[in-house]
Amino acid sequence: MPELYLMRHAKAKRARGDMTDHQRPLRKRGRRQAAAMAQALQRWQAPEGEIHVSDAARTRETLDEIAGQLPELSLVERARFNKALYTFDGQALLAWLKALPDEADRVLVIGHNPALLELAHWLCGEAPQALPTGSLLHVTLPDTPWPALEQHCAELAASLTPEEASHALFKRNTPAPPDLNKAGLARRIRGLLEHQYLMVRALEPGVTAGVDPEFLHQYRVNLRRSRAIGESVLATTKVSGLKKRLKRLKRRAQATSELRDLDVFLESLAETPPPLSPRSHQALQRWLQACHRGQHEALCQQLSASDYAEEMQAWQGFIASGDFRKALRKLSSKRIEAVLAERIARHDGDLAALSCDSADAAFHELRKSMKRIRYLAELDPKRHRAFLSGLKRRQSLLGDVQDLCTRQAWIDAFSASSRNAPRRKQECAAWRSALEEQKQALRDEVMALAPLGA
Repeated sequence: MPELYLMRHAKAKRARGDMTDHQRPLRKRGRRQAAAMAQALQRWQAPEGEIHVSDAARTRETLDEIAGQLPELSLVERARFNKALYTFDGQALLAWLKALPDEADRVLVIGHNPALLELAHWLCGEAPQALPTGSLLHVTLPDTPWPALEQHCAELAASLTPEEASHALFKRNTPAPPDLNKAGLARRIRGLLEHQYLMVRALEPGVTAGVDPEFLHQYRVNLRRSRAIGESVLATTKVSGLKKRLKRLKRRAQATSELRDLDVFLESLAETPPPLSPRSHQALQRWLQACHRGQHEALCQQLSASDYAEEMQAWQGFIASGDFRKALRKLSSKRIEAVLAERIARHDGDLAALSCDSADAAFHELRKSMKRIRYLAELDPKRHRAFLSGLKRRQSLLGDVQDLCTRQAWIDAFSASSRNAPRRKQECAAWRSALEEQKQALRDEVMALAPLGA
């Protein structure tokens, strides 16, 4: 089945003075856009076939930026720069496409709008209505010769914008956080929850694209913060219907847990190669990537389901409801301080009870209790500024312990999958033991921490 990839050049400068449209170079933002699309192109296997590029400066430079991110693929050397692709006419682009040889079964085109979008609409009715600069469409075609292509014969496999591929680019247009510096307690809580809801919804396309793991991380953070704020409110005052909605938020956040753990593990492997033989390392990478694909597909199915959208909209409606506003007005700083003191005392008791024989789960529970304390204190950040600052090292230590436990769990699972590879199992056992030593040193640091209430 032939594969066609249509990419619009990245953001270019306007023509000035004697500069022609053909000579327009990329802007700095355009170079960042093009570089951000390199990983997606490679993941979609777009560079594996023929590469056809308009001979305009901005399309050439778009390819240059992509090639700079994928030097091993020799993209510029393999590309064909074609004057016929410097066109804004969809029919002209279609005529060029139909003239391709039969052996071309995977084709990447870097060109211009509106020609690209007109061609996409001719090929498949579900093509998007817009194709921003730097964006990419993946179209699957019927197994027929190029000259035999008919209108609406193709299917849109995927579409991607640079802002969905790169969290750094996405941040330029994120929902602006509300100014809550002078807000009262009730307004502050509602403002935070409303902003986090907007962030969750805005991050969803990047999570679905799955190119930049920072999207998933921020999506997860905003879900968990929303739940934590809600739980803090629930611990200090009665709010009808809130507990049920917080359970749904918890379920949505938990659906991201294993995928986020995989992202962190893969990032750690890139930074510090594991103590494995090259063959075992390659097998580990393949196994982790297969696990990642499965987890990502499952999450995408959840995000596209109707019940997910309904839950999110119901959560937004609850935050904006008069009943929730009324309940928030009952909150008092005095009650928050009382609950905070109770949680600190419980945390310090759990910390004092830790020993060298304590299970890892005890350290995980300590981390959870510390986060509940932090979120409660953050309801009134001015009052607790110094206290919150002191939590950073404690949170970092407990987070590092959990990360090492997670890595050990994935190593165990990989070792178990290597049934007929005894040497690989030995390598995994040695690696796990080395991580155990690191973890024990961190556990000792945690046990040496002073009580929060000291």
